[in-house]
Amino acid sequence: MDGDFNSGFWSSSAALLNQRVCKISPAESFYDKQLIALALPGYLAAINANTPSVTVKHLSSKTIGEIGLPLPPRAEQTRIVAKLEELLSDLDAGVAELKAAQKKLGQYRQSLLKAAVEGALTAEWRAKNTPSETGAQLLQRILQERRARWEAKQLAKFAEQGKTPPKDWQKKYPEPVQPDATGLPELPQGWVWASVDQLSESVRNGLSKTPNTDQRGFPIFKINAVRPMAVNFKAIKHIEIDESEAADYWVEVGDVLATRYNGSVDLLGVFGMVRNVPERMLHPDKLIRMKPVTGAELGAWMEVCGNVGLSRKHLVARVKTTAGQTGISGEDLKRTPIPLPPVSEQQAALDVLEERLQAIKELGQPVELGLQQSTAQRQNILRAAFAGQLVPQDPHDEPASVLLERIRAERAAQGAAKKPRGRKAKEAA
Repeated sequence: MDGDFNSGFWSSSAALLNQRVCKISPAESFYDKQLIALALPGYLAAINANTPSVTVKHLSSKTIGEIGLPLPPRAEQTRIVAKLEELLSDLDAGVAELKAAQKKLGQYRQSLLKAAVEGALTAEWRAKNTPSETGAQLLQRILQERRARWEAKQLAKFAEQGKTPPKDWQKKYPEPVQPDATGLPELPQGWVWASVDQLSESVRNGLSKTPNTDQRGFPIFKINAVRPMAVNFKAIKHIEIDESEAADYWVEVGDVLATRYNGSVDLLGVFGMVRNVPERMLHPDKLIRMKPVTGAELGAWMEVCGNVGLSRKHLVARVKTTAGQTGISGEDLKRTPIPLPPVSEQQAALDVLEERLQAIKELGQPVELGLQQSTAQRQNILRAAFAGQLVPQDPHDEPASVLLERIRAERAAQGAAKKPRGRKAKEAA
């Protein structure tokens, strides 16, 4: 095999490779290029997994050039490729069907969530029920409770400091920002638009200190702990700080977390609610924590709204890239519009969602299992191919040992042909 590793080249179609790409040009009289394309990924993955790095993993062309590959007789290589094409094409067709089914389930899930936040999911419920409190009245009650909690905290601070509250101290209450009403449509009867800030007792970033991965100190979420409608308590690092520093950053049941930074816009600004706290956990600076005024009851509704519809559209439209990082600001998050129905209708929608989302999950499990089995089957097929078990051996084939000797002879001849040119160049100098 002739390994041609270049930092860049012009092909007949004028394609350019940069310094991060290695070009491998097998001598096809010795090694079928389709076979090497199937053989190399497994070897490269194994090498990459065991390659240490400080920032970016790096495989040198020398390392790649020294990879040992199975060498079947040349005629057998052709038979192996033909059989692999037959088996893998059938397998790939099955995988394509599974992925199509997975995509449809995902689309149905999103349409279901969107129907919930737009009121379509509970249209029949509204026709049969008259809530005791409208969305507007609920918002007013939330705002009153929000202010009452702020005043209680201020009084507690004055008492702790031994001070008498100053005159008109209540006027310093920071009013929550209004929802960004630009282009907002009319909501179903009894609903009202509210902002994340209005519905939250607080909206704040987490700890900005650098965590560690060796389990020293308090556990703290990684940024990938939050996904749409999910919070993973296993995605953690640790941070060494005093207990007093950690006091304001513990997450609680009902808290809604949003990703503040992410390389993918699809995962930026997504909402996940904390449903249980298996262990005390801090939230980092790259996650924003919202504390719904009425706790998990409201948090569950905010979680749904933040991931679909106009609430999600608001956040995506305000994504900014600064110093190479893609993120959203806390102020933009506070202004995110949330459609607020009466509490009883929220619960009706959430009940339907829970039932149908569970059904989608159950339908998706065999699809996911099928994809996992397909991956394993692909590996088994390739393993059999490179172990000489996929196609029958032919005693009339040129033995691989003879093929290897021909490869060595050709490489030696190529090396010898290059030396005179080097000596001439040296003499001329």
